[in-house]
Amino acid sequence: MNKKTLGILVALLAALVAFLDQQGVIPSDDPTGVAVGTPAAEGARGTRAISDAYRAQRSDVQVMGEGIVKRVLSDDLDGSRHQRFLLQLDNRQTLLVAHNIDLAPRIDDLQKGDTVAFFGEYEWNNQGGVVHWTHRDPGARHVAGWLKHKGRTYQ
Repeated sequence: MNKKTLGILVALLAALVAFLDQQGVIPSDDPTGVAVGTPAAEGARGTRAISDAYRAQRSDVQVMGEGIVKRVLSDDLDGSRHQRFLLQLDNRQTLLVAHNIDLAPRIDDLQKGDTVAFFGEYEWNNQGGVVHWTHRDPGARHVAGWLKHKGRTYQ
């Protein structure tokens, strides 16, 4: 590989890292003192990114975080089927998770009070927002998301 090609690759990688950091995907130093890279740091950073997106009424924001199940809702069976539940984040904001169960396994033993980690796309609404794309994209056109519950990953 020549120097010019290497330089271009390094520049592209730097731009990608900057973009992912801006979107709240990559943990960075946390002024709260939570260790970088830990689930607590990722959850805190995700909570801030979601809170910022909610206040700015932004959608299409890739987020990672975790919350406590506040309520398990009935499945949405219109069109693609989605398992739905409400999470409460550390900042007390609630978030609807819409997990496509036509493309990924459902969390069968989900209970109120359980902790669920997530990586997906945030969409604004006036009730706190929705996270979806918590699965792989069979067309490979969207970032793959996931849910984690009791040590198992659902995607």
